[in-house]
Amino acid sequence: MSILIDDHRQKYIYVLHEFMQRFYGIIWPPRPNIKRGLPTITALLFFLLVAVFVSSFWINTYKFSIVNSINKHQEPPSIIIPSNCTTENYRNQTQNYPIQTIHGLNLSIPKPICPDYFRWIHEDLKPWKVTGITRDMVERAKPTAHFRLVIVDGKVYIDKYKKSIQTRDVFTIWGILQLLRHYPGRLPDLELMFDCDDLPVVRSRDYERGQPNVVVVPPPLFRYCGDRFTLDIVFPDWSFWGWAEINIKPWEGLLKEIKEGNNRSKWLDREPYAYWKGNPYVSTTRQDLLKCNVSDKHDWNARLYVQDWILESQQGFNQSNLANQCTHRYKIYIEGYAWSVSEKYILACDSMSLLVNTHFHDFFTRYLQPVKHYWPIRDDDKCKSIKFAVDWGNSHRQKAHEIGKAASDFIQEELKMDYVYDYMFHLLNEYAKLLKFKPMVPENGGAVEISSETMASMAADGSEKKFMMESLVKSPSVTSPCTMPPPYEPKILSDFYRNKLNVIKQVQKWENI
Repeated sequence: MSILIDDHRQKYIYVLHEFMQRFYGIIWPPRPNIKRGLPTITALLFFLLVAVFVSSFWINTYKFSIVNSINKHQEPPSIIIPSNCTTENYRNQTQNYPIQTIHGLNLSIPKPICPDYFRWIHEDLKPWKVTGITRDMVERAKPTAHFRLVIVDGKVYIDKYKKSIQTRDVFTIWGILQLLRHYPGRLPDLELMFDCDDLPVVRSRDYERGQPNVVVVPPPLFRYCGDRFTLDIVFPDWSFWGWAEINIKPWEGLLKEIKEGNNRSKWLDREPYAYWKGNPYVSTTRQDLLKCNVSDKHDWNARLYVQDWILESQQGFNQSNLANQCTHRYKIYIEGYAWSVSEKYILACDSMSLLVNTHFHDFFTRYLQPVKHYWPIRDDDKCKSIKFAVDWGNSHRQKAHEIGKAASDFIQEELKMDYVYDYMFHLLNEYAKLLKFKPMVPENGGAVEISSETMASMAADGSEKKFMMESLVKSPSVTSPCTMPPPYEPKILSDFYRNKLNVIKQVQKWENI
């Protein structure tokens, strides 16, 4: 640093010296037959002012260059939670970075406009745009909620009502805590109800205007998926931070592994069939899919495998590595009890994704377009539809590969973990703006303050604690979130849905020829 300062000082002295010499020559040019004397007092004062101005300019420029150098090259401060969380020293850590840790970071660095799927935040919150959200509305969402989340002054409080399936609630709460570490001190106070089950429950028909004795405004309830008949607010699912029970790793690291898996085999060198592996016993539509498997009598171009998770867990999950499943030109996505977390893993492969007629959406899939990001498959005639898709793809290899690549590029670039946190950030901020009451910690004593440190301390050894450590945000973001895009104009959104439906109908016409 001293060498850098000396270099700047030498340059400054040289530039000032040159400037004064030249400026002196302009004001007092040499005249013939006139003896040049010392400058007048006025001239000396002028030079003094120039020197002060140049010095101030150089100092500010130098400070700016030093700050930029620090912001560019110095890692932001890190607060790392060790695996041993039992000592009193670690108990003193809070769930967020202190506000001081963001001082000196260049949070004014502009970020690009958020991906288009962020626009659905406006759609999901539209039912409360006019009325706002009252405490009574929040309380009406309690009957099916698994927990209440309260954020006050940057601290997180959880009031649990019931246990969720497996560790869905645990990793959802963990993900929210990581958001507060990613953007410390930047989330407003808020209060919400979260339902960790699959099926959306806030039916829009129950809140239609004109019905007698009906409360028009629905309760705001957060969950992982929705459909066109419900008003549940869609939030990123727990598996982005890991699914401990079936050994699915946190998204950030797994996404890199899937990309490496894609690169291990060229699309043309992959098996020219449609691949699916999963649990068929969660829905009748998945059991129906198994009829399309290859047999002595039929070959529907599908290679389908039943995933026995109990046996897989006993054998160390050796046959369920998602990064090793990008080996076919086509991969099938089919919903389970509702939407399935498997969709993002399937789309991340370069394989052309075959989506069996979907009824549910998560926070990003509404943006996807048929024959651009995936190929639509009929639900009422799966086998014939799958065979046609594979035959078409093998006859139009370049186009089929482009469809698969468009989906995987979207997942790799627009669903990376930074954007997941940005989506959470904007959704919670826009939600908080609608609150008509002051969020408060529940007085019934059920709410508990929770932090990353306390959660990691309470986590069970094994995959649960391991995935928490892997997905822990170790340093705050040095930039602001991406810029929130405006809501869709009604006509544009209507055209989007109509074009999507028209493309699906066109594919079905091709199948019927």
